[in-house]
Amino acid sequence: MAGARLGDDDAGMTEINILPLVDVVLVVLIIFMVTTSYIVSPSIKVTLPDAATGEATAPSSLGITVTAQGALLLDGEPVTEPEIRAAVRAAKAENGDVVCLIAGDKDARHGAVTHVIDLVKQEGVAKFAINIEPVETGP
Repeated sequence: MAGARLGDDDAGMTEINILPLVDVVLVVLIIFMVTTSYIVSPSIKVTLPDAATGEATAPSSLGITVTAQGALLLDGEPVTEPEIRAAVRAAKAENGDVVCLIAGDKDARHGAVTHVIDLVKQEGVAKFAINIEPVETGP
């Protein structure tokens, strides 16, 4: 029995072992679930007005928010009017084509939102958009 073999080399593997693949997928899923809780940034709640004719806009250079109390936020940070002017000037110096996305709370005064529009137009911003919450319209 010197020539006897313990295994048959001619027989191929007939089954696919998917356990290592399942292990890797589960580890990646766990990593994804843990890291997504850190990605979500804190935000200030603003209730946007509804409109049925809203369109998607390109990513904006500056996001200006007017809260219900009339406070101004630039990209989520509280600011004053001179700080908005300075940010617009800096963005124009960096990239000549500046787009402002203006979000006004539905309970904000119309005059406050109009004032912000006028403020950015005074600084030479020709492109701006009003942020809304799109609603479904009936058939």
